[in-house]
Amino acid sequence: MAGNELTLGKLIAKARRRKGWPQRDLAAMIDKSESWVSQAERDVIPVNSLETLRRISEVLDAPLPELLAATPCPGHPPTPARRRPASARVGRNLGPEEGDDPVRRRELLAAAAVVFTTPLASATPAQASTLGPLEELLLYGTAPVPEGSDVTPAGVAASVKASRQHFRAARYDTLAKTLPGQIARAQALKPAELSATAVADLYNIAARLCIKLGEDGLVAITADRALGSARTGGDALTIAEAHRMVSSAWRRQGHLSRATDIAVRAAQDVRADRDTPEPARLASGSSLLATAAYTAAKMGDRQTAHALIGEAAETSKAGRTTAEARTDVGVQQVLLHQLSVHYLLGDAGQAIDLAKTIDPTALPTAERQGRFFIDVARCFDQWGKPEQCYRALLAAERAAPQEIRRGAVKDLAGGLLPHDRSLPGVRAFAGRAGVSLN
Repeated sequence: MAGNELTLGKLIAKARRRKGWPQRDLAAMIDKSESWVSQAERDVIPVNSLETLRRISEVLDAPLPELLAATPCPGHPPTPARRRPASARVGRNLGPEEGDDPVRRRELLAAAAVVFTTPLASATPAQASTLGPLEELLLYGTAPVPEGSDVTPAGVAASVKASRQHFRAARYDTLAKTLPGQIARAQALKPAELSATAVADLYNIAARLCIKLGEDGLVAITADRALGSARTGGDALTIAEAHRMVSSAWRRQGHLSRATDIAVRAAQDVRADRDTPEPARLASGSSLLATAAYTAAKMGDRQTAHALIGEAAETSKAGRTTAEARTDVGVQQVLLHQLSVHYLLGDAGQAIDLAKTIDPTALPTAERQGRFFIDVARCFDQWGKPEQCYRALLAAERAAPQEIRRGAVKDLAGGLLPHDRSLPGVRAFAGRAGVSLN
């Protein structure tokens, strides 16, 4: 590497010298050792923590996007800052198998920085997502098994995995088109007891898709079908996830107390199931408790909401899931629900403080990353900060373009329209989110 290239370490050292500080002063300001600062400035050790980079940016008055742009990817040599513009855009629609890509990681960190610190930028248009063939299946009958389908346990398992990956990558239009055939394939597997769990898994995914697209009536249908098939199949984790969808259906119909009770009882049931490995049942229980906490917060029950989200956080530390898990859970996932709890209880300031501690690259899927930025946008809107709200929505669109078709985003975008003179591109964004501009 040429000596004049500005690596992250050299940028930090340059900013520190501009302040006239020795390394020990910077170390004290960011709660690190003098040895750590020395190694970081010589690019001996990587600085991959977003929180650490934020603190360095704040104390040295160094632009965070510039530091992020120079952050070396794991396993890669440091990237010169002049070769990586701060306006680098997040890639679109990456699936979970691509989530560990180092360039993707750096760009997501940059997107998080954009929300809080940098000027506004344009975003990539999103395409509308509709249920299409899935709605036909749910309302009017069955779908044909796709020609050439592998109707074997392995083939059906692969179709469930593919559908789950589409959801996690926020490819909702593709999922809506392919789910009917995948459900038909699973239903064709014989005997029926063998196919029941796979059918339930697919209906659970369909319920989550209906939630994303605001099809509340269809959420109830898909959740009911998922629970019926799950009980036939007898798999505790699938039954638990189906109960989570049933809870969501009741919540979306305004029956908040019942929805909370369903999720809490399901969490108790799955954690008591000794036939399921403990890490998996703890993870499932954590997901249900987080869902219950969200519903309790929606009810305005502050004490119950905080108690449940606290229990979910404790449980998530011991719970573990795999790529084939029915739902996404973990410490970072529970933090997302905690963010929502703060928002629903009207504590926008606490929510934003919490959001600043969440590393979006630690969220395992594009769907969760998009949801994070949307939740941040809602909090800024509640806090009366339209510019930061808009930045967060743009970051959500970059992370998961089809997420902005959600009703919550449409409402937020419509509320930003009166600020169109100070928010460049907000009218175009609102149009992409489905707001009528007539």
